[in-house]
Amino acid sequence: MPKSTLGVDVENNFTPKYVSLKAKAKVIKELKEAVKNSKAIYLATDPDREGEAIAWHISEVTKANLSNPKRVVFHEITKEAIDKAFKNTRELDMDLVNAQQARRVLDRLVGYKLSPLLWRKVQRGLSAGRVQSVSLKIIVDREREIEKFVSTEYWNIEALLSKK
Repeated sequence: MPKSTLGVDVENNFTPKYVSLKAKAKVIKELKEAVKNSKAIYLATDPDREGEAIAWHISEVTKANLSNPKRVVFHEITKEAIDKAFKNTRELDMDLVNAQQARRVLDRLVGYKLSPLLWRKVQRGLSAGRVQSVSLKIIVDREREIEKFVSTEYWNIEALLSKK
């Protein structure tokens, strides 16, 4: 997504707008060339939604998706784990990719829209985020409850009665 703009088409189902970094043009060109001359494509990024999205982006930018790339997932860097991962490849998990895109779009919408408002209305340099803003509200609400609390004296009496 571009750094200087929102990078989200809010009029078109909140579609993210992706751009390739100019600094990575050489790497992208080399990857495209490697994909062109490859019999099989294996994508071995981190085993989480961010890694899945990176694998998808590599597939998209190199057109590796036309070669049916295989996703390789492992949780430890050992010979056994890597061998097992290559024997158990899978397709890209688009649910994970979409989850990462949703998180990224929300980060942009909240951060890019609310942070400038905070700068104008409260203080320059403040930021708003999809998680930190909600967390801060919960903390403030709880602090207000604590401040409003009025203690009252009360007594508990317990008795154990028996018939003689």
